[in-house]
Amino acid sequence: MTLANLHNLQKTGSLKLEAPSASEFSGLLRSAVVRLQDAKNLTLAPDSRFDLAYNASHALALAALRHHGYRCDNRYLVFQCLPHTLEAKPEIWRILAKCHQQRNLAEYEGHLEVDDRLLNELIQAADWLLAKVQALPGQGIG
Repeated sequence: MTLANLHNLQKTGSLKLEAPSASEFSGLLRSAVVRLQDAKNLTLAPDSRFDLAYNASHALALAALRHHGYRCDNRYLVFQCLPHTLEAKPEIWRILAKCHQQRNLAEYEGHLEVDDRLLNELIQAADWLLAKVQALPGQGIG
């Protein structure tokens, strides 16, 4: 992992240095697990499933960042840190970046067209994030 990159982002003010919190980590993980489980419920509307999977992914990415002792209020940057916090490959990052754009269209312009393929890729990416976050050592304390 390139934790030096996280330190550099902290020096520029993009990330804040903050001691990890086991209870915060556990809460983020618990929230992500419930949302991801609900996102897989095929009886829900695709828009709802997308929202649930996206927010589960964000909670997992934030849990990984917090595990390493950093905080960030910028959703996009939380996802950008994944190569440094969980060794996420570009294929994971690209899916989350595209979903972030879709989420912004829905939130700020009221336009969301959920593509089944992208939704499935998002759920798979969230599953990958979940496995990686659950494998982090030390109960959320890096």
